[in-house]
Amino acid sequence: MAQSEAGEPAAGAGIIADPGPPQAGYLELLRTNRAYRRLWIADVASLLGDWFNTIALYTLVRQLTGSPFALGLVFLTKMLPWALAAPLAGYLNDRFNRRRLMIASDLARAVVVLGFLLVDEPGEMPLVYVLSSLQVMIGAVFVPARSASIPNITSQRELLTANALSSATWSSLLAVGAALGGVVTEWLGIRAVFVLDSLTYLVSAFFVFRAAIPQQTDEGSEASLRRVLDDVAAGWRHLRARPAVGRIILAKPCWGLGGAALVYMLALLCEQVAPERAAGALGLLFAARGLGTGVGPIAVRAWLPDERRWPLMIGLGIAASGAFYLGVGAVPWGWWLIALVLLAHAPSGANWVASSVLLQKRTEDRFRGRVFSTEWLLIMAVDSVSIFAASLLLEAGRLDLRAAIAVFALLQIGCGVLWVLTVVPRERRAEAVEPG
Repeated sequence: MAQSEAGEPAAGAGIIADPGPPQAGYLELLRTNRAYRRLWIADVASLLGDWFNTIALYTLVRQLTGSPFALGLVFLTKMLPWALAAPLAGYLNDRFNRRRLMIASDLARAVVVLGFLLVDEPGEMPLVYVLSSLQVMIGAVFVPARSASIPNITSQRELLTANALSSATWSSLLAVGAALGGVVTEWLGIRAVFVLDSLTYLVSAFFVFRAAIPQQTDEGSEASLRRVLDDVAAGWRHLRARPAVGRIILAKPCWGLGGAALVYMLALLCEQVAPERAAGALGLLFAARGLGTGVGPIAVRAWLPDERRWPLMIGLGIAASGAFYLGVGAVPWGWWLIALVLLAHAPSGANWVASSVLLQKRTEDRFRGRVFSTEWLLIMAVDSVSIFAASLLLEAGRLDLRAAIAVFALLQIGCGVLWVLTVVPRERRAEAVEPG
């Protein structure tokens, strides 16, 4: 890619892309693109099981410990190990067949989640943390492989639709999986949910196996420790040399600095909403989160397809999410919180799909795995810090739940304002160097 002396792609290199041809429809994409359809079905299967698993696991920890800090540690084991594994995962995704990596990841996770069946008393909580860490470290290979593969199996007019559909699917399955997960956990029990999650990974592996996914990388090259370290370092140099990529890679972590703690506190808020049916309340609050994040990608595709307006939308959306969560902390707690949670997460869904598409378009395929893995490293590291801070403040009694929600909501508003003041002007200057 051509570059200016300042490290920006040179004029005409596509920092701020033209909206391009009309986007493909959702049904058209699924009907005509076999590879994407199979990858999407695999996503549907594994994500549904994951959200069943999440509700069951949070319920198990609350029942065994009743500790906000213990629950916070479970959130951390779903994030921090991912951050630690991300550099190696990026190397693997740019050096080996991504399709095979996804299949191997699914099969490994199918085995790992069955280990939760062994946990039935407080003294076995360390096993929960180990198994959860293993599950997400394996997922750290799968998810960037999927994101990096989407541009390879879609055309330019399909790319935004494919990302919007993938994001909306994640959100819808969060909504459905969380709501059903709460019901199934109370109806069939926690152990049955872990078995169902294992089976969904097997279904996912089958459909990934049937998908044809081309790849333009140095697949199969020497895999010495020195080569691994050199390739990881090359990915980071690639980011430093391309501020247009480096800026956008911060979009999701910027949301998570305040937002991750707020999502964690939803798992505590459920007991305030419905003390007698906490698992069901948790499922509904997470379902509202899912519905909200599903609205955002659909709205971006329908009403804001012009990529030049996305950086401003991202910053305003981060601030808007914080504002709605500020409302969650201010109003009396009841079932009406579902509406506020839904509204708070619609901008996060828009942020997710817009930043993903921009990264896919601005990054060469041979670096794409490392770029998306680095993004996940930043997301999980920031989310871990956010949740760890919130759980410590609550466990120590420094803040009550209502005050903690207000503090982290204000932090998120500040992140959105900072994004608008720093990132948006740089994006506009980059747009101004394009000819015409």
